[in-house]
Amino acid sequence: MSESEIARAHAYLDAHSVYEKTGRIESPSTANIERLVALLGEPHLAYRTIHITGTNGKGSTTQMVTRLLMAYGLKVGTYSSPHLERVNERMAVDGVPIGDAELAENVLAVAALEPIVGTRLSYFEVVTAAAFRWFADSAVDVAVVEVGLLGRWDATNVVESDVAVLTNVSLDHTEFAGPTHAHIAREKVGIVKPSSVFVQGETRDDLQEIFAAVPCVRRVVRNLQFEVVSNDLAVGGRLLTVRTMRSRYPDVFVPLHGSHQGDNAAVAIAAVEEFFDHGIDCGVLGEGMAAVSMPGRFEVMGRQPLVVVDGAHNVGGADVCAEVFFNDFQVDGQRILVVGMLKSRDASELLSALRVDDFDVVVCCTAPTPRGLNAGIVATAARSLGCDAVHVFDRPDEALAFAYRRLRAEDALLVAGSLYVVGTARPVLRALMP
Repeated sequence: MSESEIARAHAYLDAHSVYEKTGRIESPSTANIERLVALLGEPHLAYRTIHITGTNGKGSTTQMVTRLLMAYGLKVGTYSSPHLERVNERMAVDGVPIGDAELAENVLAVAALEPIVGTRLSYFEVVTAAAFRWFADSAVDVAVVEVGLLGRWDATNVVESDVAVLTNVSLDHTEFAGPTHAHIAREKVGIVKPSSVFVQGETRDDLQEIFAAVPCVRRVVRNLQFEVVSNDLAVGGRLLTVRTMRSRYPDVFVPLHGSHQGDNAAVAIAAVEEFFDHGIDCGVLGEGMAAVSMPGRFEVMGRQPLVVVDGAHNVGGADVCAEVFFNDFQVDGQRILVVGMLKSRDASELLSALRVDDFDVVVCCTAPTPRGLNAGIVATAARSLGCDAVHVFDRPDEALAFAYRRLRAEDALLVAGSLYVVGTARPVLRALMP
C-alpha cells in the first residue's frame, strides 16, 4: 500500500465525517450498513461477538472483556470509539491497533462499494465496515464491539451477538433519544438479539419493566446474578471481590482508578462467563485484568506533579471523574483544571459535575473541532459558579502550556471535558513532561 493510497483513504474518511464536524445525524438507520456488509460478504458473521453499550463505562468494559478473552488464548478483535489521536486506535487485534496500510486497504475496499450502496455513507459506517472486514480477514475468534451511539440504529448493530452488555443508563445524547431515562434505555437495549445473553448492569427500578420485556436467551442482572462484594482503593487501581452465579472471585486487582471501575469489572466478568457458559479460572482472571489499560480515561500521565487526563464529557462521567480526583488522590498543593467541551453540552452542568469551584485555577480552551464550545463561554460559566482564577485560551496546547508552567511538585493538573481536548493533550503533555 503506497503513501498516496494511505493519504487517499484518510482523505475519504475526512470527507465523510459529517457527524464528527457538525454533530448531526441525518437519518438514523442501519439500512446503509446492512447493504454494505452484505456487499462485503457478511464479514461480521465470521466470528462470535460480544456487543457492549451504555452511557458510561462501555469503553473500560470493552477493554476488560478483550483482555480476559485474550488471557484464555483467543484471538480477539476489538472495535471501540472514538479515537484519541489516530483513527487506527478504533480497531485492534489482540490489543494491537491496525497498521496504516491495512487500515487504508480496508477503508478503500469499503469506499469502492459506496456507489453500489447507492447513498452517501457516514464516517462511522465506513470505519465500522472496515473493522468487520479486517477482523474476518484476520480470522479472529471473537470480536468485542463497542456501540458508538445509543444502540438500536448504531452501525455496529448488524452483529448477531452471543452476549449483549448494557453497562448503565444516564441522560446523554438526548438530542437523538430522550428526554427520559426510559427513552435512552429503549434505544440501548435495541442491541439485544433473541439469540443473545443479556448482561444488564443498570439497576434503576423504573427501567426494569423495559429490560424484562427484551427477547433474549437469558437476562443476567447486576445485584441478582452478579455483584461487587467489596471494592477497595489499592495502589494503582482497585482491589475487588466479585460474586457471580457461577463463582466468587476474591482479590481481583483492576489497574484503573475509581470505584466505578469495580462496577465495570463485574459486568465484564459476567459477560465473559456468559460467553463461555462457565466460570473463569482465577489465574486467567488475574492475568487478564492486570493487562487492562484505558488511555484518556482517568489516565495518570505523571506524578509529582500529578497529571491526569480524563475524557469525561457528560454529567455522569464528569461526576465520577471529580469523585476520583478529589477523593482518591492526596494533593498538598494547588489543583488546576484545563477544560474544554462541545457545543452540545451545558457548560454550567458539566462544570458543576467536575466540581469546578473546588479547583484553585481553571484554564478554559476551545475543543479542537468545529463542534467545540468557545472558551469564553466556558469561562463565563466557570465564573458564574464561583471561580475567581479563570484563564482563557482558544487552543488546548496553549492552555496546557500555561497550566503546566504553573505546576509545582505538590500540585495536580486535571484535563477534562472532551475527548477532543484529551486527545490533543496527551502528545502535548508528553512533550512538556521530563
